Amino acid sequence: MKKKNIIIWSSVAVVAIVLIIIFATGKKDVYEPQIVKAQKGLFEIIVTTTGELEAENNIKIEGPAGMRARNVRIGDVEIQDLVPEGTVVKKGDYVAMLNRTSADNTLKDREDEYEALLARYERTLLDTSLTLRKLRDDIENQRFTIEEARIAVEQSIYEPPATQRQYQNNLEKAIRSYEQALNNYELQVEQAEASVNDVLIELNRNKRQLDELRAVLENFTIYAPSDGMVIYFRDWSGDKRRIGSSISGWDLTVATLPDLSNMLSKTYVNEIDIAKVKAGQPVRLGVDAFPERNYTGVVKEVSNIGEQLKNADAKVFEVVIKVDGQDEILRPAMTTSNKIITASIDSAIFIPSEAIFEKDSITYVYKSNGVRQIVVAGQSNENHTVIEHGLAEGDEVYLSLPLNPSKFKVKGEEYVEQIKQRIREKAEAEKKKAEEDKSLGKRRRMMQGQMPEGFQLPEGVQLPEGVQIQSSTTGSGARRNNQQNNTQQ
Repeated sequence: MKKKNIIIWSSVAVVAIVLIIIFATGKKDVYEPQIVKAQKGLFEIIVTTTGELEAENNIKIEGPAGMRARNVRIGDVEIQDLVPEGTVVKKGDYVAMLNRTSADNTLKDREDEYEALLARYERTLLDTSLTLRKLRDDIENQRFTIEEARIAVEQSIYEPPATQRQYQNNLEKAIRSYEQALNNYELQVEQAEASVNDVLIELNRNKRQLDELRAVLENFTIYAPSDGMVIYFRDWSGDKRRIGSSISGWDLTVATLPDLSNMLSKTYVNEIDIAKVKAGQPVRLGVDAFPERNYTGVVKEVSNIGEQLKNADAKVFEVVIKVDGQDEILRPAMTTSNKIITASIDSAIFIPSEAIFEKDSITYVYKSNGVRQIVVAGQSNENHTVIEHGLAEGDEVYLSLPLNPSKFKVKGEEYVEQIKQRIREKAEAEKKKAEEDKSLGKRRRMMQGQMPEGFQLPEGVQLPEGVQIQSSTTGSGARRNNQQNNTQQ
């Protein structure tokens, strides 16, 4: 009897344990969707970006301005030494040293050219002096010849007439030779002056180049133009100038001395969001180095041209944000988190975006009271969406699909037509934009002289002089026909 009772009680215990396990397991697997309440308040549409601080105004620390001179002709010059970034300097303090190797070689070549030109100038002067001296001697000899011919004429008065004419001819010939010698001398003097001036001009030009180059080399040691903190300059590629970087006459900046009282945050916005960003929009900023501090600002500039950054697939647009106020802890190159408020709606009803469902372009939510409510959704930000019609503050909605959604009663059919109207308006706007883009393409083709096949100008409309219409599809054939017609003519 006791053995039978033990068996019975053991069986009951096993069944109880099994039931407890089944109950516990079943309870754990029950799906309980989360419920949230519709909120009412200020709704902001925010574009979040990461930026970098820089001063609004900078004093540039540059290499010698003479590098821009055409006579100097120095190419890229390497930065040989540079004080550490962040160094606080006073006006006149040492900042950097440029490598003189290439410039010294250029200077040596210029000095050799100058010495050669100087020797050429002295040689030209000597040659000219000898040539003119010889001409002066010839002229003096011509005077003696004239004097001798004149004496012969005077002594020939007792000679026969033929002999007298011969002496007279000799005198006239001597006079002509003398006059020609004088003219030749004047021409030789002008020619000699021109030759000397040509060499002198080249010599002076080379001297100026040499002096300018020496002046530039004297400024290869760079000093601070004013007090401030040295910040390395970023070139067009975004790389900072460091030891080993190069500067040229096109871009002499080595570093900058920023005005820390006025700071900017330079950031980049993805092309998807750039249409939302406008100058004058408020911005909330944070600095990664000081997460406990918060700042405000305003969008100052929005670039009109996109660019491709390194290691990025999508195009971005540069946006410059002016930081309000002044804080001495802010430094250039600090990383900022920027929240650009592109739009705000007062007293808006909004819920998490994942609580909104859609079927056949009709948006709806599942309310906790068993109603599938059709809603008119408005603008969205990163996490929430505005509900323009269909919900009130405090209404509870499921954040995900509830159990047995088919049993929920549908309400809000009066909003269906409004939703469809918005869909039609959106489609019409997209169609209009596509037509405008197509029309713009036609105008561009017209400007290039390309017209669709069969295109005809309206009656009374004439093209400007010199503009010809060419079919974009049969252009090559039209050109061949024109060539044939010209050949026949």
